[in-house]
Formats: sequence, C-alpha cells, structure tokens
Amino acid sequence: MLSSMNPMFTNTGAMDKSVLRRYLDLPQPNDKVMATYIWIDGTGENLRGKTRTIDHEPKSPQDLPWWNFDGSSTGQAEGSNSDIYLKPVAIFNDPFMLGKNKLIMCETYKYNKEPTASNKRLECEEAMKTAATQHPWFGMEQEYTLLDRDGWPFGWPKGGFPHPQGPYYCGVGASQALGRDIEEAHYKACLYAGINISGTNAEVMPAQWEYQVGPCEGIDAGDQLWMSRYLLLRIAEEFGVQVSFNPKPIPGDWNGAGCHTNFSTKAMREANGIEAIDTAISQLKARHKTHISVYGRDNERRLTGRHETANINQFNAGIANRGASIRIPRQVGEDKCGYLEDRRPASNCDPYAVTNIIVRTVCLGEKDIDELRCTTRKAITDKE
Repeated sequence: MLSSMNPMFTNTGAMDKSVLRRYLDLPQPNDKVMATYIWIDGTGENLRGKTRTIDHEPKSPQDLPWWNFDGSSTGQAEGSNSDIYLKPVAIFNDPFMLGKNKLIMCETYKYNKEPTASNKRLECEEAMKTAATQHPWFGMEQEYTLLDRDGWPFGWPKGGFPHPQGPYYCGVGASQALGRDIEEAHYKACLYAGINISGTNAEVMPAQWEYQVGPCEGIDAGDQLWMSRYLLLRIAEEFGVQVSFNPKPIPGDWNGAGCHTNFSTKAMREANGIEAIDTAISQLKARHKTHISVYGRDNERRLTGRHETANINQFNAGIANRGASIRIPRQVGEDKCGYLEDRRPASNCDPYAVTNIIVRTVCLGEKDIDELRCTTRKAITDKE
C-alpha cells in the first residue's frame, strides 16, 4: 500500500504545488482584493496572519479597517475577554497572491485600545517622530538558520556534523551553499513586495544565511524587517523547511546568528561626522546593559567573546573589529563620516525595540537612572 503512495505525500506536511497553481491562476474580480493582516503574537518573536476580502485596492493603511482576532490563542488575552484589535500600519505587495492583493503589517491593541505587551511599534514610532529632524537611518542584517522538519540544520548529516566552518561564508557549491533556492526566492519576493532589501549572502555556519534591509529611515526599518521575516517563513514553508532565528542554534564551535544594526544620523553622514559617531558610541556604552535587555532572548549564548562577537558583559568599539560591540567600518574611519554598526542585537530581536532604544539613546539623549545619579553626584562634587 505504501509503495503505491504518491512520493509527494510521504511527507504528510507537503502539498502538490502544481495542483494549487490551477486555483491561484483563476481570474479574480476587479473589485475584490485579498488583504492579509500580519501581526506579532504574544511571544514577541513569532508572526501570525489571516486574510480578508476588501472591495478596493488600498493605497495607504488609512484605507483599511481595523480588524480583530482571538488573542487567547496567541498569548495576548484571556479567553473571557479575548478579542484583540489589529490596526493596519504598513502595506506591501503580496508576492504569493500577486495582482492587487496586499500584505498588511499591523499593530495589536487590547479591548480598551491600549497597546498589547508585544506592541513595541507604538513607542518606537513616537521616538522616530521626535527625532525626525535628525533623519535616523538603519540598515539591519538579518541572520537565520534553515532547519529540516526534525529540527536539525538543513543539509547537515543526520546525527552528525559537516566539515568545520571555513568554506561556507559566501560559499558556492552543493556542499557549501545549503538552501540557496530559499534565499534567492526570498530576495525576489522582498523586491516585489516593496521591501528595501539591499543584499544577501551565505553565512559562516552551513545552512545559515543573511540578508540586509535598508537603508530605511525611522519606523520603516522595523516595518520592513518584520515583513521580510514573514516572507521568509512563508517561502520556507513552501519548500517544507523551517526557519530558526535562534541566536545560537547549534552549541559548540559554530557561529551564532545576529541582527547587526547599522545606524547613522544626518550629522554622522556629513563631513567630519566621525565626531558625532564617537559621541554616539559613548552614549551607547553608558547604557550597555539597558540595550542588551531589549536586544533579544538568549543572547548570552551568542555574545561570548568568540565567533565574531563581544562578551555580553563588556562594551568595546573599534575600526573593522568584528569582535567589538560597536564596529566602525574601515571606510568610515578613512572618510571620517558615515555610520556605526551595533553588533549586539540577536537574530530574534524585535527591530522596533532595537531601533527605538538606539534613537532614544543617541538622538534623544535618554539616560538610565544610575547614569543620571552619577552625573548628579559629579556635578555636586565639582561645585564643592
């Protein structure tokens, strides 16, 4: 009986895509648009989505109605008061359904219209609006690991390990570039969707990849990175492969996965902007622990001082130093202007939380209570 089974369905999670295509190719009424609302669930890391039909093509988030979902099934509400609101905040072209259909990034709100605990966007947008005249730009380097359904890295020997790290970074070949089809499909899907994806490459650990989103100004960085993650998860789903944003998916002598965040302001990008960069580094150093607290879960397993990371308990900066907390690219050091790279954020970080605290620290000058106390004590001592 099993021998006669369609091999496509020996994996019970697989579907025959050629059959699906017959239905996706059906004509769609001109006055009907499929809008997929996407949101961050109660974990603060995972994405959810559901689709509705609307009678017009939306041009802005304001053209779309708020919606709701069962928050008791996503870790965002109790069953006795389970409805959570979805507020559309960003629109992207849908590379799966094509045509006029859209993907909608949403914020989540409780029954009383207060933001949910996982809604980091609201506070982030407030910071970006306040700092708008400084024109904060971000370029975020999203690393991820491809896994088989059994949770073992894609293309690795079952129960074993591939050759040690060395030939895989930007590698070419069947034994070096594991999962390139997913990476290339994702790249094209991001471009179609309207995401400002600027590049991609195979990473140091086999089956690990990276893509870059940016430069994006202000809140766009978080919107676009979250939507790019959704596209990656959906595309990998079609290939029957899992995506992991675990910052240290395999223990031992294997690189972890981060979300290095490149940042600049208008002052940094102008002539002699290195002075503004140096000032920013001092500000970031003073709030190191606070930044680490919002830079991703389990980041201590990645930030060990090895595998191109700085130790999580220490802060340092350097030109072209990939073992630093903050790296100044060599070209920036030579040009005396440009940007800095914060190498501390983990691959599972919330980009809204990361970009928010960077702007609040560097652009808005926010300080921690302990730092303020030290500043006050120094001022009193100086007067005496």
